[in-house]
Amino acid sequence: MNTRRSFLKKTTGAAAAFGFPSIIPSSVLGQNAPSNKITMAVFGWGMQGPGNTNAFMNEPDCHVLAACDLDQKHLDAAVKTINGKQGTNDCKPYHDYREVMARKDIDAVMIAIPDNWHALVSIEAAKNGKHIYGEKPLARTIAEQQAIVKAVQKAGVVWQTGSWQRSQSQYRMAAELVRNGLIGKLQNVVVGLPSGHNDFAGTKDKNQVTPPPAELDYEMWIGPATMEDYIEARVHKNWRWNYNIGGGQLLDWIGHHCDIAHWGMDCDSTGPVEMRPISSKFPPRTDMWNTATDYQAESTYANGVKMLISNAHDDIKMGAKWVGTDGWVWVDRSGFDCSNPEWKETFNKREKDGKVTQAGKPKKLGDDVIKTNLYDSPGHQRNFLDCIKSKMPTVTPVTTAHRSATPGHLALISLMTNTTIKWDPEKEVIVGNDEAAKLLSRDYRGPWKLEA
Repeated sequence: MNTRRSFLKKTTGAAAAFGFPSIIPSSVLGQNAPSNKITMAVFGWGMQGPGNTNAFMNEPDCHVLAACDLDQKHLDAAVKTINGKQGTNDCKPYHDYREVMARKDIDAVMIAIPDNWHALVSIEAAKNGKHIYGEKPLARTIAEQQAIVKAVQKAGVVWQTGSWQRSQSQYRMAAELVRNGLIGKLQNVVVGLPSGHNDFAGTKDKNQVTPPPAELDYEMWIGPATMEDYIEARVHKNWRWNYNIGGGQLLDWIGHHCDIAHWGMDCDSTGPVEMRPISSKFPPRTDMWNTATDYQAESTYANGVKMLISNAHDDIKMGAKWVGTDGWVWVDRSGFDCSNPEWKETFNKREKDGKVTQAGKPKKLGDDVIKTNLYDSPGHQRNFLDCIKSKMPTVTPVTTAHRSATPGHLALISLMTNTTIKWDPEKEVIVGNDEAAKLLSRDYRGPWKLEA
């Protein structure tokens, strides 16, 4: 008879066989949650937070116990939504993230907050043994990303990045074609990202300095960033267009399409050796929205492959495109295309009929030629919860998130300094350019300190 305990023993043994820690969370063993559900706290109820939280609540083994936001209106909406969907009053409101992290009955956290806070909140979560689902980019600077990686690895917690495209079949198939050499020797890659600024909050015209609203703790919201006057148009959702808080379209999207490009390039553990600026349009630094609206930079990898990072325009399409000696593959949320009609036909047929193998998983393209099968995620939130239980790596672990965002950071630094950067992907340092190297990190406003 298969009991739950025998299942856990098998899961633990499997983890050990692959060299991963055979630690099962207390929530799975029933020490924290009698219902055997993974308990979660959510941080941020702006753009990504509600959708992420709803996806987790759709999973039967997840229960949200806490919500944290610095805007009281957002916090009230979060608690009302969560308790309404769960049919309980279990979700409690919090203003200070540290109070949430101190709760022993919470297993995991979902972090969807402005970039300037990613490092401090993520590190606090790791130090308190919380498994982390964190939004991209990993952090506002490379130094912050390095600190997050160090803290997560030291704590041994599970990390999933919100780069959910790796949980979609068209991206996996495209990357598999490249990784298996079906386009020949890889020569160059194009990563197409958005341009301009999007008025996500509909506040572009609210561009005057005013006192912060009573419901928002603006002092805490600015946190470790430089204190600036309150302007409604650069707070909720639109904070990403201000370099003091976010990184513009370049860093907002690099964790999606460069992540997929790296997947196909087999670069999850490395990065470029050089970044060359090509062109950019930066508004004056004093503007309300001052992030680059157009940008192009070219990175070179140790094997000679070049990757163009650019806002989409003319013949540069959104998404990731790999070009090899024998063909090409392009993929985006809007579709999949390639140089070989048979690959596209096979992909379309598989998506239409859901053909399965004996193992019950979606049939990979050309099982007779695909020798390297990439990570097959059942869904981004589901994958995170499963990995908390098994202690196996997620489809987008913290090191992958770090490497996927690094080219974006380097491109921005290269464009800001208008210099070609030499990058050591092993030591993770800029070589021979002190001006550029200073931008790998930035000073924190007191009393906040970056400590992994």
